[in-house]
Amino acid sequence: MASNPKRPQANWPGAEEFQKMLGQMKLPGVPNADALMRAHQRNMEALSAANRIALEGAQAVAKRHMEIMQQTMAELTETLKALASAEAPQDKVARQTEMLKAAYERAVANTREVGDLIQRANGEALGALNQRVTEAIEELTQLVGTAKKD
Repeated sequence: MASNPKRPQANWPGAEEFQKMLGQMKLPGVPNADALMRAHQRNMEALSAANRIALEGAQAVAKRHMEIMQQTMAELTETLKALASAEAPQDKVARQTEMLKAAYERAVANTREVGDLIQRANGEALGALNQRVTEAIEELTQLVGTAKKD
């Protein structure tokens, strides 16, 4: 089957069948099936880009979680060594209190950092989708406006 240079070449499964079906349909108010198909393809590309952004964000979160775990394990080893030393009981309690406070502060900071990573990734993904929705609405408005003039 020869390819029509005006038709978009979609890479998703069933695109060719969808294009045929759309071309055969007489949709009221939408005279340009090719423009509708191109808009749909851009929608799919935007969804794919948003998914990629979300995946990259999830990978960054997982990587940071691993770094935090490694850091925590190293600090735990140091803490156990420090607690095993022979010190006066009052000094040991003071040292344990300082370590506990520092560990809590790191946990809060790490939780905040991971939350920020998640929020940033979600914001970028939603931003990409919102931009495409806005464009799609404008395209649809133009298509309907063109159909009314014809």
